[in-house]
Amino acid sequence: MTWTVAPEPYDSAVAAALWRAYYTEVSDRYYLLHDGRPTDPGELEREIAAYRGADLVPPRGRLLVARYGGEPAGTSGVRLRDDTTAELTRVFLHERMRGLGGAALLVRAAEDAARTLGASRMVLDTRGDLVEARALYARLGYTETEAYKEDPYAEHWFAKHLKRLPRAA
Repeated sequence: MTWTVAPEPYDSAVAAALWRAYYTEVSDRYYLLHDGRPTDPGELEREIAAYRGADLVPPRGRLLVARYGGEPAGTSGVRLRDDTTAELTRVFLHERMRGLGGAALLVRAAEDAARTLGASRMVLDTRGDLVEARALYARLGYTETEAYKEDPYAEHWFAKHLKRLPRAA
């Protein structure tokens, strides 16, 4: 089986299903750690409705979907914060697809998309309990940096200089 990564409309059924899986996992993980319970279903629905990803569209953003053997497996998103800095967001893979190289592929595809948008730097934030994500970002050359925005769930901030892609001959 092979991986593919391609742009996806933020409001597609595929994107909606992947975001629901993303929100459910990260929210449940947070509440189980801090409150010993899964996410309240009403709260989950409010969070899903509050952010649909409309900022992940050209010309200032992109949503990418990874497929493994044709099956939707995960997402990554990129949006410009300014003319030279992009933010990586929504990096997610279904649990059954992890360990197969898809996460690094999604991050690298988001970096390529950021370069296409004109960015020379990528930033991101994550929570402390998402240790696998922090390890992935460090492995891909991201370094911890100062906070670049306020977010009640952000505990770690990362940045990476994006090297220019070589021009085609």
